Amino acid sequence: MNFFKVIFISLLFIHISNVSMADSHDSEQNIIEKAKEINQKVKENQANTQTNISTEINNEEPLPLNDPFVGDSSLSGGNTMSLGDPKEAQNEMSLYKFKLVGVMSAERNQGFVTLINAAGDVITIRMFEELSPGVKLVAVNNKEAVFEKNSESLLVINFKNQISERSF
Repeated sequence: MNFFKVIFISLLFIHISNVSMADSHDSEQNIIEKAKEINQKVKENQANTQTNISTEINNEEPLPLNDPFVGDSSLSGGNTMSLGDPKEAQNEMSLYKFKLVGVMSAERNQGFVTLINAAGDVITIRMFEELSPGVKLVAVNNKEAVFEKNSESLLVINFKNQISERSF
């Protein structure tokens, strides 16, 4: 008798497990529809977020671009000497309107300096080449560049944008 009870209970458990694990196509369709609805809501939220971000960006003022070689936005502040000659102050190619950003020297009479102005224009000058009329590069070392001014004096600029005028 125990044998029949074990078989009967086993068959009952198999039948109950098949019934409980039967596929429900209706619930799968509902899950797919719900997933589509959620996906549509996410897309709408993303579209709204993008329009909000773009309107915020369009309402803001553009930021100035900073050149890492220039440092602060003011080239004339702090470290430069005051100009005695007002004509020199108005000259666009005046040494006082530039910062020294790089030097390269090879042999004795060969060298280059790189200068940058407030607009971000980079100028590379070779040895004995003129920056402006009467201002010519005459010497370069790893700390400064020396310019000759009208065969009267020397202008020395260093990487701290300190410009000094020296006589011969």
